[in-house]
Amino acid sequence: MPKMSSRLVDRPSFEMTMSDSRTVFELQDIRRTYQVGSEFVHAIDGLDLQIQDGEFIAVIGTSGSGKSTLMHTLGFMDSPTSGQMSFEGEDVSNIGRGVRARLRSTRIGFVFQSYNLLPKLSVLDNVLLPLIYGRQNSINKKELGYSVLKRVGMEHRASHRPSQLSGGERQRVAIARSLVNKPRLILADEPTGNLDTKNRGRIMDLFGSLLDEGITLALVTHDDVVAQYAQRRIRMQDGKIVEDDGR
Repeated sequence: MPKMSSRLVDRPSFEMTMSDSRTVFELQDIRRTYQVGSEFVHAIDGLDLQIQDGEFIAVIGTSGSGKSTLMHTLGFMDSPTSGQMSFEGEDVSNIGRGVRARLRSTRIGFVFQSYNLLPKLSVLDNVLLPLIYGRQNSINKKELGYSVLKRVGMEHRASHRPSQLSGGERQRVAIARSLVNKPRLILADEPTGNLDTKNRGRIMDLFGSLLDEGITLALVTHDDVVAQYAQRRIRMQDGKIVEDDGR
């Protein structure tokens, strides 16, 4: 069992307050079907899910279980084939590309297994990219960038390039980048997959500390040890939720 902060261990307290939380996402009978040649692949098959404000969930499953497709759907990188999806109480089942892009850049932060840092940019400039993509005008962009780097303990590396950082440091920079637009929700896709055990624990403890700031966290992992850091674990198989310990 990994070492966890008291905020994560206190599951009874979480369960008492969960029913009073606002619903960030609500998915009803969501399906995502792809055509591969003459065959149809049901990546998500009739999925129902609610994610509450301030919740930390882990989506677990083997390759092909549908967990990454679910993450892409929650991140507005993909649209469901059918079903109803609401975000912060608004129906987003059939929104266009422009609205999806705006929600991605202003309301959601992303953390990826491969960090996705641009090698020719400094750490600070990488962190500021979401503000540039979202066309957010701020006279204090650099100040904001330094503040989120400080939150993850990387302000002293602001002028470095990604190639000068360790894997754990790169992931902390990636987390800082996910925070710069002050998101409602952070989605993390296998965020510790390229890290050793020590750095894996550091990154997961960092995620846990974000709960105290009211951020909702959802991560995809195939690692049951990583999943233990979450308050709620959802297991997927063949595009369906087969286990949800938050119910």
